[in-house]
Amino acid sequence: MKELIIAFGLFLFIEGILYALFPSKMKSMLKKMELIKDSQLRRGGLVFAVIGFVIIWYIKN
Repeated sequence: MKELIIAFGLFLFIEGILYALFPSKMKSMLKKMELIKDSQLRRGGLVFAVIGFVIIWYIKN
C-alpha cells in the first residue's frame, strides 16, 4: 500500500511540475486531445497501462 501512495504522489508531482513550468503548452495539448478519437485514446491508455504493469511486475520480482 505504501508503494501505491508513493506512486500516486509521484504522479501528482510530475503533473504539477508540467503545469507549473509549461502552462500554455499544457492548455494547447489539452485542446488538441479533443481532436483524437476515443478509440485511439483508449488504445493508448491500455498500452501505457500494460507497460506500467510490466515495469511494476519486473521490479517486484
